[in-house]
Amino acid sequence: MKKLHYSELWCSSPRYWGGLAALTFIILLGMAAAYYMEHSGHWVTGMSNQVVWGLPHVFAIFLIVAASGALNVASIGSVFGGPLYKPLGRFSGLLAIGLLAGGLVVLLLDLGRPERLIVAITHYNFKSIFAWNIILYTGFFTIVGIYLWAMIDRKAQKFYQVTGFAAFFWRLALTTGTGSIFGFLVAREAYDAAIMAPMFIIMSFSYGLAFFIITLMSAYWWASRELGSHRLEKLKNLLGVFVGAVLYFSLVYHLTNLYITQHHGIERFILLDGGVYTVMFWLGQITIGGIIPLFMLYSPAFSDNRFAIAIASVMVLIGGFVQIYVIVIGGQAFPMNLFPGKEVVSSSFFDGVVAAYTPSLAEGVLGLAGIAIAMTLVAVGARMLKVLPESLEDPEQGTA
Repeated sequence: MKKLHYSELWCSSPRYWGGLAALTFIILLGMAAAYYMEHSGHWVTGMSNQVVWGLPHVFAIFLIVAASGALNVASIGSVFGGPLYKPLGRFSGLLAIGLLAGGLVVLLLDLGRPERLIVAITHYNFKSIFAWNIILYTGFFTIVGIYLWAMIDRKAQKFYQVTGFAAFFWRLALTTGTGSIFGFLVAREAYDAAIMAPMFIIMSFSYGLAFFIITLMSAYWWASRELGSHRLEKLKNLLGVFVGAVLYFSLVYHLTNLYITQHHGIERFILLDGGVYTVMFWLGQITIGGIIPLFMLYSPAFSDNRFAIAIASVMVLIGGFVQIYVIVIGGQAFPMNLFPGKEVVSSSFFDGVVAAYTPSLAEGVLGLAGIAIAMTLVAVGARMLKVLPESLEDPEQGTA
């Protein structure tokens, strides 16, 4: 295999600067939306006392989960010794940091009182999974930053293997913490399940790799650099495995709930009678995010089609976003069972009533700004740091 040379993404084409300008415009719109919601109050959003986590939370969780999975490519190269993936490790680390930063910015601006973050940083309640997540997020930035430094600087090569293993286990802990937020909420029938943590881990693998494929193809297209088909085919096949695994975990989750009589109500709500949530589950999560991408990734008709790989990756992200929307919003919309085993009584406090939620434009713009922030950090970081090989041509015949 030829020796790889890394260089900054010195791209002066209108494609690069035009894309960066579009991302900046979206970020400015997001800042305006955040100011509007904070200045006017959260009554201008679709959130209520029943649905307290709205669309921005969906964007934030989606990006945070994807950040963990984006580091999977680097882990395959350093922890598992995959030679084809090792040259992609630097870009994988940069993308992971960018996605986590974008998700946390959305989360911070959606809190209503962003300055209260200092309280969460300085005062810990170790019985709260939210407090543990603050430690996991800051630790992720630190460890992946050192990991990226060890990959770039030759003088820090001695830390490469250690930080690689640390980053691998830390990102598993981070995604476990995010999934446990829902698994520990026993008051909500849609969340009360131990499988939430491992399901979020495999979801992160799928979403993160889809983000990685799209950004990698975009970067090499922007810079007019060579991206070999062999590596792309390996990434495509790996994405198909992860998409299939997400479908499997979703199946196990719903079959387990169907076995538990207490959860029959939420299962009927999501699978049959949930209106928009049922449509989103079957059409968005299962069909667009699972079945169609699997067909496109493994069908011989699309085996050498890069456009099909890009479309399949985008569909995986759309389906993943819908999946988190159904989990977060659908789980809150279903009425809480305040008195298990007792007759449901009605009152003016929406007992037994499915909560209504319609996302506002400001919520959607703020969420899109989070994705724009993540992609801007990656684009600027790739221009400042040597994270991308000048060429990723196919290896010589016989190289694994």
